[in-house]
Amino acid sequence: MADMIERVLERSVGKTVLIKLRGGKTLRGTLEGFDQHVNLYMKDAEEVTDPMNVVEIGDIVLRGDNVIMVSPPPE
Repeated sequence: MADMIERVLERSVGKTVLIKLRGGKTLRGTLEGFDQHVNLYMKDAEEVTDPMNVVEIGDIVLRGDNVIMVSPPPE
């Protein structure tokens, strides 16, 4: 399972991903890096509540234990 997660994240570096967090927040941004704990570094991140309501955040580090789902870009 961990190998599959790592492969998906490696293919997603430099691309736009959608991240769902504990507490119900959804973020979108460019995945710049990650580590073995699934801590994520994102560039140009924004919080997306619906398509018409987007709040720009900028660069952010997300702690892996708050990440529920990572949606990679379509291939």
